[in-house]
Parts: sequence; C-alpha cells; structure tokens
Amino acid sequence: MPRTSAAKNKLFALDTNVLMHDPTSLFHFQEHDVYLPMVTLEELDNHKKGMSEVARNARQASRFLDELVSRVPAGTIADGISLKGHVNGASGKLFLQTDGFDDPVPSSLAGNKADNQILGVVVHLQKLQPKRQVILVTKDINMRIKAHALGIPAEDYFTDKALEDTDLLYSGMRELGADFWDKHSKDMESWQEGGRTYYRIKGPLCSSLISNEFVYQAGDKPFQAIVKEQNGKTVLLETLRDYGHQKHNVWGIVARNKEQNFAVNLLMNPELDFVTLLGQAGTGKTLLALAGGLTQTLDQKLYSEIIMTRATVPLGDDIGFLPGTEEEKMTPWMGALEDNLDVLNKTDDEGGDWGRAATRDLIRSRIKIKSLNFMRGRTFLNKYLIIDEAQNLTPKQMKALVTRAGPGTKVVCLGNIAQIDTPYLTEGSSGLTYVVDRFKGWKHSGHVTLQRGERSRLADHA
Repeated sequence: MPRTSAAKNKLFALDTNVLMHDPTSLFHFQEHDVYLPMVTLEELDNHKKGMSEVARNARQASRFLDELVSRVPAGTIADGISLKGHVNGASGKLFLQTDGFDDPVPSSLAGNKADNQILGVVVHLQKLQPKRQVILVTKDINMRIKAHALGIPAEDYFTDKALEDTDLLYSGMRELGADFWDKHSKDMESWQEGGRTYYRIKGPLCSSLISNEFVYQAGDKPFQAIVKEQNGKTVLLETLRDYGHQKHNVWGIVARNKEQNFAVNLLMNPELDFVTLLGQAGTGKTLLALAGGLTQTLDQKLYSEIIMTRATVPLGDDIGFLPGTEEEKMTPWMGALEDNLDVLNKTDDEGGDWGRAATRDLIRSRIKIKSLNFMRGRTFLNKYLIIDEAQNLTPKQMKALVTRAGPGTKVVCLGNIAQIDTPYLTEGSSGLTYVVDRFKGWKHSGHVTLQRGERSRLADHA
C-alpha cells in the first residue's frame, strides 16, 4: 500500500488501456507515483496473445513490469518499486495492488466489470490517503465520465500527444502582410536562375519563418514563394513554378488553387525526401501525389516504381485467409487508387481508346500495392512511397514506415486528422500529427494543409 509523507506527490492509478497504448507510460509521470490495480494486470494478461499492435504493447508492458519487480527483494513490493534510473527522468515509485479491499466497488456500479473494479480501487485509495491527490488515468472516455460521477479525478493520457490543440498544427504556409516588402526590402538581393527568381531578405519576420514554408500574397499581383534557406535573420525566398498553368501540367493535372500549387511544388522537388499533405476529403491529396509520382517514375525516371500502402483499420490484423496475393487482398482498400487512376487515364486523349488501355497497363505495372503488415525489415531503394490514410497510424508505426526509406526514395504521407478510425488515437496523438510537427524545418521535408475541396459542387455543398 503506498505510504508517503510527500503529499505533494500525486498518485496516478493506470487503466489497462494506457499501458496497451504506450508501454513506456510507467516512466512518464516524473516525480509522481504510479499505482497498478490487480485488475489491470489481469486485463494485460488477457490481451497478450496475437500479433496486433495492442498485443505487442501488452507484452512489452509485462516485460517492463517483470524487470522492475525482479529488482526488489521479495516481501518489499508493498513499499513501492523505485522508478529512478529509467528513461524520461522518472523519480517516483511504482505500487502494485497487494491486498484486497472489503468494499471494492461503489454500490452505484455493477460489481463484476473490470472498469468498475478499477474505479472501486481508486475510491479506496482516496479513503486511505485523504491528504494526497489520487488520479485515475485512462484512455476510455466513458470510464472518465463514470469517475467524475463518483467524484474521482480522471485524466486522459497526454504524454504521447505531439500537440494539445490541432489548430496550432503547422500548416506549411503563411500569408504576408501588405507592408511586408516595405519592412523587408532594405539591402535585399534579387537574381534569376533556372527560370526562378530568388530574393535574399532581412527583416523582423525572417527569424520566425521555417525552412520549406510557403509564403504568399494575394491580390492583383499574386506572389508565391518557398523559404529555400533560413539563417537567423536572413531568408532566401525562391518563387514557385505555376502548376496551375496548362503548360506545366503534371500528367495532365493542373493545380486548381494555391494550396494545390504548393503541394505539387513539393511533390515535384527531388531534393525533398519527405512530404506530408493534410486535408479534408476531396482536396486532391491522392490525385496530386499519384500524378507527381507517375510523372517522375515514367517520364523523368527518377524513381523505379510507385509503392502505395494505407492503414487498413483494424490495423495490424491479418488481411484474411482469402485466396489471392497480397496485392489482391489489398485491392478492396484501394478504391481511392482506382478512382484516381481513372481520372489520370482520362487525361491521355491523344492515343484514343487503344492508347488509354496501353497507358493503363503501363501504369498498373509501375504501381505496387503493399500491406503495412509486411513492411518490417524492408528497405526501399529509388521508390516513390505513398502512405494513404496516415492519420490512422500511431507515431511508432509511422516511424517504422518512414525508416523503410533507403537512398533515392521519396515518402509522401496523406491523411485527414478529422477522420481517425483507430481506437485510442486522437488528433493530437496521431502519427500524422507527430511527423508534421517533428519534421517541420528539416530542409529535406515539406508540408501543406489543403483547404478547398475540388470534387464537385455537390460534394462542396455537402
């Protein structure tokens, strides 16, 4: 039973889903103490079988607990196990439930449910330590509601969140004020090279600009540029190629708005190895990524093939014992790919029906559909890798995928963080939010949030 004189140290009771979401959560509570009810350990044991992400995390959490428990002499566990010396600067203690309670479940709750037993344990801890703050940590919204109804402080597990508020997520672009050039044109250098215009400027805004961020001014003379270099208070801007013009079309596709133009500039830049495109349904993410990939694979021969994968929710489970290859099993998930290939094929009017059929076969031969389940241990050389529906990946899964990239490979992540289908993932803790936040400012990565739907007047109105 946790005994401590340091009442300022909080006691966090963990629900099972926190450990199954992040096995290292034990070490993320700094100087505070962590308490595991016996029901949590039972539930952890029930979830350890299988190859899913949840099962792997349950096994890893059990390994951490085994390592901690094996360090302390038998009979002293009730005094707490020190978490000092572990990662993330944890300095509190871990307590396991070592004794039963006579009144474990409040009468307002049904007795046998595991969640209710955990709530009962927390109520009992509050009675035992009235001077200490006892907090339940759970990813389960309904359990937090129950806890609040019983007067128990309850919190979500926030440590893995890249951002608290997704409105603060980096959008990849910034509108310049009307007085921008007045404030930044002193000592400005300007030159032309390779069909682009470059501006080296100094001024108050320069220190806050980020490498590969887009800057623009609307109006009679629209100005669009990308931050090529950012060095303290000096910034080098490079004007963009206008992919909204038919002469610069990419596989017959032209950009319909400024965000799409920004996106195509990122996709067509071979110096950028990592591109993320966020946006609602219908903003053109998949179409632009495919058009850019086909142009650079078939016309420019920069990449040997396009690999397309997406999070099949439920993720990590088997994709079925149906007959067929990996590609055939993934096909039902790839409706978006087929729809976009139809659009891209229509742009090839010169060859007529025969030409279109030949083009379709050529395109299909260069696009491989892969399942995420078989990505471990692979290395992709000179490939154009598109990860669709990336908002359904955890940060750990996203890292596992992005680290598949070998020399000459470009990774494009597409997703809409308002459409997360994976349980326990939120907009703040999605792997897509995580990479956008962590990669911003790296000179070989770029990001754009697409805003305007371009499907149809019906879709826009809906």
